[in-house]
Amino acid sequence: MMMRARRKPLFLLPGAPLSFPDPNQADDEGLLAVGGDLTPERLLFAYDHGIFPWYDEGLPPMWWSPNPRAVMDVQHLHVSRSLERVVRSERFSVTFDCAFQNVILECGRERESGTWIVPEMVDAYCVLHALGHAHSVEVWHDQRLVGGLYGVQRGALFAAESMFHRERDASKVGLVSAVQRLFAAGIAVFDVQFLTPHLESLGAYELPRARYLQVSAEAARRPVPLVEPGIFATR
Repeated sequence: MMMRARRKPLFLLPGAPLSFPDPNQADDEGLLAVGGDLTPERLLFAYDHGIFPWYDEGLPPMWWSPNPRAVMDVQHLHVSRSLERVVRSERFSVTFDCAFQNVILECGRERESGTWIVPEMVDAYCVLHALGHAHSVEVWHDQRLVGGLYGVQRGALFAAESMFHRERDASKVGLVSAVQRLFAAGIAVFDVQFLTPHLESLGAYELPRARYLQVSAEAARRPVPLVEPGIFATR
């Protein structure tokens, strides 16, 4: 089997035209470009083309479209009996778009390997949230934020970026709720970027990049109004 030669990433200056190399021509690692900026226009253009930023503090933005790509849907969602009992117990309450900034800050805290959710990323995604393009799911216990996730919506595409938990099962409840309710609202592609054992245990699976780019582009073109902020029932 012939290996695709590694291409050098495109270097972008801040304010450069909204353009990225074709992800289909990238190697499996998927690094397409370095630099540019985190303006709403560039971020939304990236998500529309199956690309997301991911980099460490002190580095310029790095733009990726890896192969394969992990996604979730209701048909493959796996809720174990024990998790189902947690959901039905009403131990946690789940809300939508009630504490976006708190969620993204919590997602960036206390990670042993460091975090890509650097201050400029927090600021950029809070702007996207204010513009109606980024959303959060919050999980509460006794009025304390104990779990959640956030991501970017482009039509019928929801690109989940990160999640966290401060109590056992809180992030699972948030993710199950997000998949169930967002698909019920009309979301067709729920992107989770990379397949981890945790996500796989909940039913995440991989698509070849070419297939992901096709279905995500189709989904992004379809308008989907999401639910209003507030209580986000899990059933």
